[in-house]
Amino acid sequence: MIAVIIGSSGLVGQSLLNQLCNHKDFTEIVVLVRKPLTIQHPKIKEIIVDFEHLDQYKQYVKGDVVFSCLGTTKAKSTDSRIYYKVDYEYPVKIAWLAAENKVPQFHIVSSIGAKEKSSNAYLKIKGETEINISVIKFQSTHIYRPSILDGHRNESRPLENLGLIMMKIINPFLLGGVRKYRSIKASDLAKAMITQSLKHLNGTFYYESDEIQRIADQV
Repeated sequence: MIAVIIGSSGLVGQSLLNQLCNHKDFTEIVVLVRKPLTIQHPKIKEIIVDFEHLDQYKQYVKGDVVFSCLGTTKAKSTDSRIYYKVDYEYPVKIAWLAAENKVPQFHIVSSIGAKEKSSNAYLKIKGETEINISVIKFQSTHIYRPSILDGHRNESRPLENLGLIMMKIINPFLLGGVRKYRSIKASDLAKAMITQSLKHLNGTFYYESDEIQRIADQV
């Protein structure tokens, strides 16, 4: 299989890229990036992209599956316009290019609580992104809604680290309907995304953290 990744420098994207490089079913990984990767691998085809002009790179958005792991934070992107572009405009544009190129599958990392009418700006953008991608015609569309992500980040996020510590204490008590709020390892999310891509399903699928974890645990 040939995979295309956008957002490979982030927490989930890095793990996804590493796992795909080591997966026997994937022979080529097209990585669309702003700047050169820090890793090299025979399977990786690195494409330096100007995300403001994605139409110019349509020829590279081809393969068996596209994985979108793009996302930013208010701390990293204080300009609301840039924040909107990274979390909404770029993923939706890539999805349209993939559909035009007849890519059968599109997988995107969203967030727990994503809702277009949310009063929270972050969740509102994620919700709008989900809706706009869900109407694009793919053989299958997969939308992942993880809770707090656990993993090593390149940048320091003190509040998020504190939240993770608290979640590790609380996780065992989150049962039944609130189980989906448990934190989840970025590596498990990446594993679930790959697992679902290999099933070649038909339709639109949404995965909360508890379902993502269940899929990862079965591998």
